[in-house]
Amino acid sequence: MSEYGGVSSMEEAKKQQILHRAKEVFQEKGYVSASMQEIAESCGMAKGSIYKIFPSKEDLFTEVFVACHQTMFDHAREMDRKNHAEHLSPKECLRQNIEFQLQYMLENFFFMFEFTELPIKENEKFIAAWKKKRATLLALHRDCILETYGSRVEAFVWDVVAIYRGILREYLYYTVRKVIALPMSELAQFIVERIDAVVNDLLASEAKPILQSTNAYFQHLNPLDPLHQQQNVSGFLNALAAKIQNLSMPASARDELLEVISLLQKELAQDAPNRTLIHVFVTYLETIPQLRPDVRQLALLM
Repeated sequence: MSEYGGVSSMEEAKKQQILHRAKEVFQEKGYVSASMQEIAESCGMAKGSIYKIFPSKEDLFTEVFVACHQTMFDHAREMDRKNHAEHLSPKECLRQNIEFQLQYMLENFFFMFEFTELPIKENEKFIAAWKKKRATLLALHRDCILETYGSRVEAFVWDVVAIYRGILREYLYYTVRKVIALPMSELAQFIVERIDAVVNDLLASEAKPILQSTNAYFQHLNPLDPLHQQQNVSGFLNALAAKIQNLSMPASARDELLEVISLLQKELAQDAPNRTLIHVFVTYLETIPQLRPDVRQLALLM
């Protein structure tokens, strides 16, 4: 019997059969309602045979999730190679890429979005797989934008990616909910034209980028990372200080507010910040009507 990666071809075939059937059962029943017994029956094998390969339902779902996205990434890369070989224009390559993503995500919507409120989100193996998928998809979208528009969009590529992802997700959601009925080819063309408009406007207005690689890419991998959270808060406080300097009030009042910002920054930089003291500083800043919306946003960031 031939061996590949330590697993026999027969065992690999059995694994792929389980993944295929499990995907269908999860999509039909949902994660909570689907049982290993139902999946085993769908495969025509004993439940114990599945547990030999996948120790738990969480492990099986995670493997299906990974396989589903890996198929999408593989097809997208193959499409890119084919399109470049045929010398298609960058805009047409982007349109075809978007059309493929829309169609694939529509057919696999459960594994793209529907699981987000399920208990599986707390599983460590799934979290690791989700982060890897997120990073790969972000890189794929970034590359699509850069290949289409070139180096001129490098400065604000992550802003374009964020807008593109928002458009893609919303229109896909409306399609799934049958709010709109439009061929994916037409929807893809519509999205390309909207991204065109966004890019042209950013270039013409010489807009200052909002997102950088640190907060667009790495925050998706670990949105609670303390270092990046601290950097975000520090940057926001610097912007708030700049706003205070332009407030229409006596110089002594501005200096007092800037001193509070400085004290707040120093306290937040401590290994164990005094939460009571931080609350006092934030409450004081919130007494200034012009700063109130910003201070409330600051509280959310912290």
